[in-house]
Amino acid sequence: MGAGLAGLHTARLLARQDLDVLVVDRRRSLSAGIRTTGIFVRRTLDDFDLPAHLLGPGVRDVLLYPPSRRAPIRLTSDRDEYRVADMAGIYEHARHAAESAGARVQLGVRYTGITATAAGRSGITATAAGYTGITGHTATFEQAEPVRARFVVGADGARSRVARDLGLDVNRRMLVGAEIIHPVASTTSTPAFHCVLDPRVAPGYLGWVIDDGRHAHVGVAGYPGAMRAGVRHLLDTFAADAPGGVAPAGPVERRGGPIPVGGVLRRIACPGGLLVGDAAGAVSPLTAGGLDPCLRMSELAATVTAGYLRTGDEQLLRGYDGGAFRARFRGRLLLRQVLAGVRSPAAAEAAVAVLRTRAGRAVAARVLFGDGSFPDVAPRLAVTGAS
Repeated sequence: MGAGLAGLHTARLLARQDLDVLVVDRRRSLSAGIRTTGIFVRRTLDDFDLPAHLLGPGVRDVLLYPPSRRAPIRLTSDRDEYRVADMAGIYEHARHAAESAGARVQLGVRYTGITATAAGRSGITATAAGYTGITGHTATFEQAEPVRARFVVGADGARSRVARDLGLDVNRRMLVGAEIIHPVASTTSTPAFHCVLDPRVAPGYLGWVIDDGRHAHVGVAGYPGAMRAGVRHLLDTFAADAPGGVAPAGPVERRGGPIPVGGVLRRIACPGGLLVGDAAGAVSPLTAGGLDPCLRMSELAATVTAGYLRTGDEQLLRGYDGGAFRARFRGRLLLRQVLAGVRSPAAAEAAVAVLRTRAGRAVAARVLFGDGSFPDVAPRLAVTGAS
């Protein structure tokens, strides 16, 4: 359920195991309703085969601004640390890969719930054209024949309905973000990532501009309860005076949505199904980056799912235990709480002052350029027969 990057990547790996895989998504086009900024970090680019022609130029410079926007801290890496992707193209590429592996992808399908079969197992109920699949769970499409499925993978976002219907954990700690994307005639000499720490604009998180010389992504994110002026108003105000000199040079696209930052959920699998991507809380608690963890956890999810479906051994599902994963995120969850507590411009100015020190710059560089924002949830496992 869900044709985002996590759902399509999981579907491809499962289909390559000769499993009968159906992917459904309520969107009629994968270019609609995109919520992610599309920033891929170096670690993801190193570990996963992403289509280079859909990635923008490398970004090595990060500038950290206090609320006053004066004297930003510039951090420069000797490697390309970020590349911004054409996410509509990335989704279509992932869809083609999943379909080439044998998965079926149906768009314009509205998921409506899970029902129990006579055997006491769960199934899915959706609204779509008719489809008859493998036996096990029972799913019904509106004005269509039932769909029978053995397992449900919830890749339906931060507010996952699949999670609720399976009785799994749900995200409760979230940021809300919004951004404007537009082509630019860049005024910067090199691509740059501008980060503004200002609780008046983005309480508990930040405002950002990432300009790779082709497009500029101007965004804000913060805790919903503290964004009293409204995220749309805060975004428009920030964009009017955003750093980097990235005045719009063409059509503007708007994106937005919830970002789970409470860490990987504890209970993310059961005999009826499991969760991947934002639905599982697979987002860095510290940086709020979700593309890298969604790919890593999808690989583990596919390994566990394929093994369980082949053997019926429920013990295998324990290998996808969010409670065990959370122990690796204690430090990041603590820093997330610290960020959430920065509520005044003076406190933010003081925090940036600390980052100007030698030790502070080292910490900032580790967060922004390091490999540990979202650690491996398990040793890299490949589904048997898949590369």
